[in-house]
Amino acid sequence: MELLKAYLDLTIFGILGFMGFITLWVMIERILFYRSINLDDYEHQDILNIELTRNLTSLSIIGSNAPFIGLLGTVIGILITFYDMGQNQAIDTGSIMIGLALALKATAAGITIAIPTVMIYNGLMRKVDVINAQYGSRFSQKNKFN
Repeated sequence: MELLKAYLDLTIFGILGFMGFITLWVMIERILFYRSINLDDYEHQDILNIELTRNLTSLSIIGSNAPFIGLLGTVIGILITFYDMGQNQAIDTGSIMIGLALALKATAAGITIAIPTVMIYNGLMRKVDVINAQYGSRFSQKNKFN
């Protein structure tokens, strides 16, 4: 139990930090890709759509699972608090409240990662829709003149 207590925060915040890093990396990579895209390089809209949505699944997974990682940290933190209470065989409300408050920081961190990730994902998906619409309108205009 002491090992779990010692490494719980490091593990949970490490995982959430890694998720945040992936989110930032994917966001930057996708923005740079969208800025440099040349629609004339794609002969079919399906190929374009595959390229446009590359790595966006990672953002969706992170946005939906980061709160659960935080919640897992909170639940384990609460278990540790109750375990310590049982070991000490004393009820000290101050230590209980401190233990519970510290346990909740993991959930807060998970939500802090999830909210911007979902916002970034939705913004990038909107950009995908716009680029697909631009491609579709170019294609229909080419056929209109032929």
